[in-house]
This record gives sequence, C-alpha cells and structure tokens, in this order.
Amino acid sequence: MAGETAWISHYDEDMKKETVDFNLELDEEIDKDGSAVSVDIILPDDLLERILSYLPIASIFRASCVCKRWHATSERFLLNPSHLLPQKPWYFMFTSSDEPTGHAYDPNLRKWYCIELPFVGTSNWSISSSYGLVCFMDNDSSFMDNDSRTELCLCNPITKSCRKLQKPPGMSSDYGALAISVDKETHDYTVAIVKSKQVPGNFFQWDISIHIYNSKEEAWVTPLTEVLTGWRGGEESVICNGVLYFVVYYTGGVPPENRHALVAYNISNQFSQASLSFIHIPCSLTCARLMNMKEKLVMVGGIGKLDRPDIIKGIGIWVLRDKKWEEIVRMPHKYFQGFGEFDDVFGSSGVDDLIYIQSYGSPALLTFDMNIKQWKWSQKCPVTKKFPLQLFTGFCFEPRLETAP
Repeated sequence: MAGETAWISHYDEDMKKETVDFNLELDEEIDKDGSAVSVDIILPDDLLERILSYLPIASIFRASCVCKRWHATSERFLLNPSHLLPQKPWYFMFTSSDEPTGHAYDPNLRKWYCIELPFVGTSNWSISSSYGLVCFMDNDSSFMDNDSRTELCLCNPITKSCRKLQKPPGMSSDYGALAISVDKETHDYTVAIVKSKQVPGNFFQWDISIHIYNSKEEAWVTPLTEVLTGWRGGEESVICNGVLYFVVYYTGGVPPENRHALVAYNISNQFSQASLSFIHIPCSLTCARLMNMKEKLVMVGGIGKLDRPDIIKGIGIWVLRDKKWEEIVRMPHKYFQGFGEFDDVFGSSGVDDLIYIQSYGSPALLTFDMNIKQWKWSQKCPVTKKFPLQLFTGFCFEPRLETAP
C-alpha cells in the first residue's frame, strides 16, 4: 500500500507512520557500519531467545533484520512459537466493501497494520474466532438457501493459511449463528452452526437445528432439531467450556420484559441427549454480544431506555456465573458520547481480558481491560469514512503462529 512500510522496516521510520503493511517475509541481514560493541557478542543463545520472547509478534519480525543470528533465532520462533509469551488479542477492522484488505490493531504496540485476508470477506459474513483461527460463514441467500456456492472458510490471519470447510447439512435457514472453539493443547477445533427457519404459515414458531463440525473426524453431525414457539434464533453465538450459547429473539404477541434470551446447549458429549436451557437476560437490551473470556461467558449489551427499550442509552458488561448474570461495569458516559452517533446495534468481541467495542458507523475503537477495569481508546484507525452511509465492522482474534486450519 502506498505510503506504508513493512513490519521489518527501520523502527524510526515505522514510528512516523499511522499504519504499516503486514508482511511475513523475513529479509536478509541488514549490514550497518558502526564502531559500537555489539551486544550480540556477549549474549548467549538462551538469553537472546529469552529477550526476544518478550517482544510482540510484529517486533520479532523486525528484530530478524538485525543480523544472521537474530534472523535464525526468529525463525526458531516460527517453528516453535510456544516459546513466545502470550500476546494480547488484535482487532481486525474492515469496511462493507468486497475488498479483502483491512487494518489490524495491535494493542501491545498501539499500532495498526494493513492486512490482506487470503480470501474476500464482506460485512455480511458471520465471524467467530478462537486461539488464532478465524471462521467465516457467508450469510447471503446462496448460503441460506443451501446452494452449492456455500462458503464456510477457516484461516489464520497471521500466517494466512486457509481452508474451506464442507457444506453443513440440514435445512435452509433464515438466520444462522456461527461459533468456533480450538483446543489449546491439540489444536483440534469444533465449529457450531445454529440454524433458524420460520415454520411455513406460522410466524410464532421457528425450526431450530444445531450442526457440529469436528476437525478430527472432518464430519458434521446434527445433534438437535427442535421447534421454538415465540422465539427465533439470530446470528450471535459462542462456545464456552463445552457449552454452546446463542441469543434468541422474541416473536410472540405481547412482548415480555426482555426481548432477548440466552439459550445453552451442552456439546461436550455428542452421545448425550442434551436439551436446550433458557437463561434470562439481566435487563432490556438493544443487542447482545457474546464472548469467551478465559472459559467464562461474557456479554456486552446495549442497555435500552425504560420507556423506549429499542433506543440505546448505554452499554454494560456482564459475566455469567451459575446461570446468573453478574454486572461487571457500565461504560462511562464520556466514552459512550465519544463514538458520536451510536447505533442501537454495535460490534463487540474479546479474548482473555481484553474487550473491543466498535460502532458500525465509524472506525472509532474502544477497549476495556477486564483485569484492571480500564477503558482506553485505540490509536486512530487509518481508515477514514468516505461517505455518510459507509459501514465498518471487525472481529477480535489472537495473533498466533502455531495454529492452522
């Protein structure tokens, strides 16, 4: 991209840029003349690896340009990334265009990197991530009609390794919710899709089916099909501690106190006859975003006004403990106002202790650290709004080198 530099460019030049290109190519040694004594001479190999392990992934690629020895050490990290310390999750932001290029925010260095995905995704795709892998599901009519053009893709945005999964079985659907969970030890993964379709001629009844893909068996199973009365599925779901959670929306007559509800389904044992379990939402919400934070279910929701529950007045964060919601924090009003005009529906995702919140109408990005209870704006995203109705979307993912689809 014009006006941008690669990860492995000189550090001083990088600091002058708002964004840099993402490049996994390791350059040859850069020779520099100088009379200073090289630290490399006195550092043993194990200490050098220890020092480099503290660097963010982007800095490791830059360090590989210092000399041949550092280059070789950096390549060892690529072959055995377990030596690296845990990295904070990144956030990939892109617009509603069909271009595969977007910008990823690194909270470690507070910098944006230009990244091109290995395939074209749009804002209409459902996206779920886990332990370095990101799964994309096309929500357009070709997918929902179970057409042969179905797209279900899995990739690692850092290494750009990618594969397409076979088409899930079962009925066509009006709504589909996607979730993925990666085993941190074996790197096997589970993909879950919740399909929801209105029963013909009956607005109050909806067919619900759950489809599970296991990477070890490379096959889909459909452990549950059921009819819900007064509730339909949507596009929000997550797998947490062996349980699939998804949000349902009320479609009955007189609306209840809360228009949303949470449904839990145990997928840890596919041979058991598990049933759906309903969990109440803590208050009236305009939208709800689910995320797995260290195997705890966290929900970020838009809080509706008392007299107009469909109008957002603030944002809250809750943790589910023993099927009861515990409120963690509410967004301070100054940050809520900082987004400008905030839609009733917004984007939010998180991993470990870091939550990202984004308005679809602007590239502004806010973070909340669950550990230290701190709100913080990201560095300004290099993407600018070119026309009033331009939309922005994104997803959170862990920058890992060792996981592959």
